Amino acid sequence: MRNKILWSDGTKIELSGLYSIHHVWRKPGTIPTVKHGGGSIMLWGCFSEAGTGRLVRIEGKMNRAKYRGILDENLLQCAQDFTTLALTSANHVYVTNKI
Repeated sequence: MRNKILWSDGTKIELSGLYSIHHVWRKPGTIPTVKHGGGSIMLWGCFSEAGTGRLVRIEGKMNRAKYRGILDENLLQCAQDFTTLALTSANHVYVTNKI
């Protein structure tokens, strides 16, 4: 069964901000500044025992409709070699279907 699981997940990568941690040495009293404005990118991807699927850049905020669109456009193409699919995201099984 494990060889028929398609794993998927999304992530946000930030250059600087709340979720990025940088350890630097500064002189006491120095105030850190950001001169480039930061930046981030959201990505969704999938993989299985057979290999990796697509890596999709997510524009804007993720919502239910956008997530469904990503799955509709990319997931089935990644899983076309499987006869049974168990979709997992963040270690939770959501869908088990015959394709």
